Amino acid sequence: MVAERAAQQEKVDEHTMSMNTHPVGGQGLVTSVEGLGTMGMTAMYGTPDDTEALATVHRAIELGVSMFDTADMYGPFSGEELLGRAVSAHRDQVIVATKGGGVTLDETGRIVGGPNGRPDYLRRSVEGSLRRLGTDHIDLYYLHRVDPNVPVEESFGALGELVAEGKVRYLGISEASAESIRAAHAAAPLSAVQTEYSLFTRTVESNGVLDVVRELGIGFVAYSPLGRGILTGGLRSVEDLPDSDFRRTAPRFAGENLQHNLRLVDRVLAIADNRGVAPGRLALAWVLAQGVTAIPGTKRRVYLEDNVAAADLVLDAETLAALDEAVPAGAVAGERYTPVAMSAIQE
Repeated sequence: MVAERAAQQEKVDEHTMSMNTHPVGGQGLVTSVEGLGTMGMTAMYGTPDDTEALATVHRAIELGVSMFDTADMYGPFSGEELLGRAVSAHRDQVIVATKGGGVTLDETGRIVGGPNGRPDYLRRSVEGSLRRLGTDHIDLYYLHRVDPNVPVEESFGALGELVAEGKVRYLGISEASAESIRAAHAAAPLSAVQTEYSLFTRTVESNGVLDVVRELGIGFVAYSPLGRGILTGGLRSVEDLPDSDFRRTAPRFAGENLQHNLRLVDRVLAIADNRGVAPGRLALAWVLAQGVTAIPGTKRRVYLEDNVAAADLVLDAETLAALDEAVPAGAVAGERYTPVAMSAIQE
């Protein structure tokens, strides 16, 4: 393990300022093939550590990571504030991606309602995000969840106006159906669709989402590409998690579901061991092999460097087939969110 870690660190050091980039969509957005999800720095995954979080963002920039993903509801508000501080001295080097409309927030950050795609609300949300991020433009702005009470064309009509005003450069949508993606793209061209995607979450392969983004030339951004950490092999029980960690309430991590899913993880661990590579790196390389952008989330430098190393791991056809066989689509037990949270997701 020590030798493997040293070899990975040597590879990471070679990465400094050299990660490959690629276009995301057809509107001109270009990012590193791997970004950094920052939700866990201020929300959902235990006690925040701002010092380490800031150091993690700075190290990511050193390693050539250029896309940094947040949202107004992370914290709420504190996620954007932290990212704004972290990238302030490097603003021209990075792509700042944030999201709004996932829930309704009042001016203090209190959640007062569900998804909100009303044009007036989205405009206020963008203005708030600009202020908290300390920037005059947002590189990539997502509608975080589709509002069932507002036609998505109306939401993106408003967001398109914000692009025309220069407050937003590129647009995206998160956890949307193929139908909603088409409608949004017709109203204002999309650069990105962000949805959970990993060996453990493969719904987009069968519900038309990957098909429609490829047809329309929209980029796909995969969040939670490590299955919320389970695919690293380091999570065997929710009792090992902080009390405030949201995975304690996720059906996928509960009781018999977790035991079933750990048996799937063990298959991935066996493949990783056979090939002499860390399991998380293998699982992340599988996502990148699908031709998408991955934004693994972490709040610690050590895990960041493990993730960055995956960008250089090229999987052969035999390994890809073995992973597909080990964790077939639909094999995972349990929903990824609670019923209330799942109700806001279009599948």
